[in-house]
Amino acid sequence: MHITPWEVRGEVNYDMIIKEFGIELITDDIIERLKKYTNNIHVLLRRRIFFAHREFKDWLDSFEKGIKVILYTGRGPSGYTHLGHLIPWIFTKYLQDIFKADLYFQITDDEKFLIHPEMSIEDIESFTNDNILDIIAVGFDPERTKIFTNLSYKEIYRIAVRIARHITFSTAKATFGFTESSNIGIIFFPAMQAAPCFLYQILEGKDAHVLIPCAIDQEPYWRITRDIAPKLRFRKPAGIYSKFIPGLGANGKMSTSHPETCIFLKDSPEDVKKKIWNAFTGGQPTLKEQREKGGNPNICVIYWYLYFYFEEDDKKIEEIYNECISGKRICGECKELLTKKIIEFIIEHKKRREKAKDLLEKYLLRD
Repeated sequence: MHITPWEVRGEVNYDMIIKEFGIELITDDIIERLKKYTNNIHVLLRRRIFFAHREFKDWLDSFEKGIKVILYTGRGPSGYTHLGHLIPWIFTKYLQDIFKADLYFQITDDEKFLIHPEMSIEDIESFTNDNILDIIAVGFDPERTKIFTNLSYKEIYRIAVRIARHITFSTAKATFGFTESSNIGIIFFPAMQAAPCFLYQILEGKDAHVLIPCAIDQEPYWRITRDIAPKLRFRKPAGIYSKFIPGLGANGKMSTSHPETCIFLKDSPEDVKKKIWNAFTGGQPTLKEQREKGGNPNICVIYWYLYFYFEEDDKKIEEIYNECISGKRICGECKELLTKKIIEFIIEHKKRREKAKDLLEKYLLRD
């Protein structure tokens, strides 16, 4: 297992991650506490796709005390948006709806330029403009959401230099694995990613408590951010972390760097069907063996897509699991079901995305 904010390789051991990162599991008491604010516990939380946190309970305490609560998440625009990118965004919208929280959405165009030598600034700008439409299409509250890019919103740099003064190269190297061949831009970048944690406080001059919903590979950024927050006289940000949506192959997460592992939001129905029908499953080699021995949903990409998001009915997902291991259900049935659900999802997303073109000015944060 190899996990950094820029690369995930091998089979992910979440128990090991929890131990290494020093974070806590999402527990039933947190779920029960959320029921005070909503009757709808999101499928991503019920099934522990968002599985771990750092001081999420403290963030809830702040909300209950009347302290301003803020959400912060982001996107690195190195390619087109795929389903894996949506998981934190969908959950962030859920939290925004419950807590009526302001959201800062950072586009790390600088980071992607620095770590992709094959890409030009123009390439990154093109993906940035494309990705922003997908972000808006998720349905964030335009009155409470500000989207900005690091290369165009100058205020973020002013905050970053204040942060950078408190982070030594030794700390950055130990946290992110930088080497002598790392360019100086990417060594500075952690300060840029930390900056939105304090954006509201600096712009408004008021106290606030920030929560960062994101995939678990981003957690190292928030560790060093929390270390320097008291030096800047701000609250430490809290975090809530998701697992990776699996790629379409036998192992690994969805990755734009490997497009064959992804279902993109721009994919046609034909693309979606082809990818799903060629995806790795836990089925047996023949129909006869499937009926006799049953399949293995625990390693099946198709099952996990349904489990992660595309089958919200808990009884139905349990039924699919049991029918698979008993041999009653064959792979084609699940592939047909998932194909239908994803195609419908993407069609609706594309409609919202088209409308987003007229909403840009409501969301974009500019100097």
